[in-house]
Amino acid sequence: MESQMSRPGHLTAHQAARMLGVTLTGLRSLVHRGQLTRSGGSPRQPWYKATDVAALLVDRRTRDAA
Repeated sequence: MESQMSRPGHLTAHQAARMLGVTLTGLRSLVHRGQLTRSGGSPRQPWYKATDVAALLVDRRTRDAA
């Protein structure tokens, strides 16, 4: 079940994955490769800065367009 509790300016893992168009496994891969950093929460329910997720999304779209 998706937790609705996160700090302002942060996204849950489910929200970040949905925004990036990836699965939770894909999101974990992005973290493992250093393309995205956790910004709080707990090991089981991490949060990500909304600005970091948005920047990654812009970067991915720019690369896809090139």
